[in-house]
Amino acid sequence: MPRIGPRRAAWYIKVDMGIVAIRPATPGDIATVLSLLRELAAHEGKLESVRIDEGLLAEHAFGERACIEVLLGLLDGSVVSYAIFFPHFGSYGGRPWLYLEDLYVQLGARGAGVGRRMMAYMARLTMERGWAGMAWSVLDWNEPAFAFYRGLGATNANGHVSMDLTGNALARLAEETK
Repeated sequence: MPRIGPRRAAWYIKVDMGIVAIRPATPGDIATVLSLLRELAAHEGKLESVRIDEGLLAEHAFGERACIEVLLGLLDGSVVSYAIFFPHFGSYGGRPWLYLEDLYVQLGARGAGVGRRMMAYMARLTMERGWAGMAWSVLDWNEPAFAFYRGLGATNANGHVSMDLTGNALARLAEETK
């Protein structure tokens, strides 16, 4: 009789990740986007810094001089994610880039593929528009975000470090033109 090796169980775990959909936000989504934006700010410990309201968000996303685009990520029909992005011109290459200002996925929806689909959607837009690439910044303490983006193939941006000029420093510099 032939020797039969150790028995191995054939098993698998089926994980139902849900149905993920991505769509551009509409003016009717403003309250939802603002709610998610506040969740992101709270997650980052900066809720007190949020100054935007529904009127400003609507003006900048859908107004006469709109300067941002907003996407929503849905899981099983419920909005669980948003992204805000805009064109950023790359002077060396002479082509625009998609600059991702915010990408937020609610904690309970993470791992279901929503963030990846949001990034894929924006990558497709970037390619369709003939833009050079995508760029964004990540808070230095946000290791899960670094891992997520590196998993997509993203790398550090040519040694660039993000900097800000706001508040009193911005006002002082602006005064130099008078």
